[in-house]
Amino acid sequence: MTQTAPAPGSAPSRTRPPRRTGRVHRAWSVAAVTFVTIIGAAGFASLPGLLIEPLHEEFDWSRGTIGVAVSVNLALYGITAPFAAALMDRFGIRRVVALALAVIACGAVATVWMTAPWQLVLCWGVLVGLGSGSMALAFAATVTGRWFTARRGLVTGILTAAGASGQLVFLPLLAWLVDRHGWRPATVTVAVAALAVVPFVWLLLRDHPADVGLAPYGGTYAPKPTPTPGAARRALKVLADAARTGPFWLLAGTFAICGASTNGLVRTHFVPAAHDHGMPVTAAAGLLAVIGVFDVAGTVASGWFTDRFESRRLLAVYYALRGISLLFLPILLAPSVRPPLIFLIVFYGLDWVATVPPTIALCREHYGDDGAIVFGWVLASHQIGAAVVAFLGGLARDVTGSYDVVWYASGALCAVAALMAMVIRRPPPGGTPHA
Repeated sequence: MTQTAPAPGSAPSRTRPPRRTGRVHRAWSVAAVTFVTIIGAAGFASLPGLLIEPLHEEFDWSRGTIGVAVSVNLALYGITAPFAAALMDRFGIRRVVALALAVIACGAVATVWMTAPWQLVLCWGVLVGLGSGSMALAFAATVTGRWFTARRGLVTGILTAAGASGQLVFLPLLAWLVDRHGWRPATVTVAVAALAVVPFVWLLLRDHPADVGLAPYGGTYAPKPTPTPGAARRALKVLADAARTGPFWLLAGTFAICGASTNGLVRTHFVPAAHDHGMPVTAAAGLLAVIGVFDVAGTVASGWFTDRFESRRLLAVYYALRGISLLFLPILLAPSVRPPLIFLIVFYGLDWVATVPPTIALCREHYGDDGAIVFGWVLASHQIGAAVVAFLGGLARDVTGSYDVVWYASGALCAVAALMAMVIRRPPPGGTPHA
């Protein structure tokens, strides 16, 4: 495919001029590196649910106390995301992502020597939270927005599914390590996996198509924009502008419920909840891995649907189906894995993060070039919702001796999210972003 050169009179590129591509556009190799990077960091998202019982038994910390560290991790993961998107614009994707992987690896390894709850909060909550926040879905949104004009929904779905693929890769191994050798080897394993990805990021990832003289996939050549100083100021300004519009609050509200019903509840508390019903930890972790398998299919399909159907209607359907599955889940938990539970797990897995491609699409449609940063703030609400339920879920278990009330409440919240999604108005005519 021949790339189109810049129009006469346009600003000169700071990189080499455009050239012809090979048979496979470079954007796909960048997407592949991004996919592998997200997989390498996915172990950190898989581990908290496996640590609750071992830490409770070894240190006699309450589930609520452990939940505080998980909540800090989830909240910082979300709050960091919009600033990370702005930092990627300022300093480049490679630098931000490589540093983030190093930070989360250091934070995870440091937990091996902890003896007090505040150390868990500092290492896993703060360090891993800040680092993983820079590896959040805003990373996928930034890569997709820069390197792709066509197939954005599909690529977003594929990159979103990378987290689920990482869960599939890591969960069975981590569950086996925790069961046979304790939680410390499992923590070191995910740290090593994250560090192993750094060379791929540094050598193969590129910040912008113009760096290699290309146009985005399906688009026309444009010079690389000059980095804008004041990344934090820009992130806050984008938030201030978006906060004046209704779609932002509806997207933030629905995504907060999304985080509460996935990362906050299922990813953090499913394994201990299943264990309460007599199910072995390895079997429960295996069910989470099954969620990861079908999440890949569901999220890629959601990206394909997003390219073809109205995003707000897709969101309404996804949240309604998720709410139904959560209402039935506590009824089906038992000491052994039975066919009805497997069916429900598959059903839930298809819907796990299917909400991400249409949410990113709506951010891009309503807010234009600021869409990735706006999505970073929407993601912050996702993680705040997850943090609240990660803490309240552990507290509810300590107080009532059961997780049932949390399952039912999350199912009801998903119904509210479905209604909120339908209220989101269509983007302005012609796709003009909101002022």
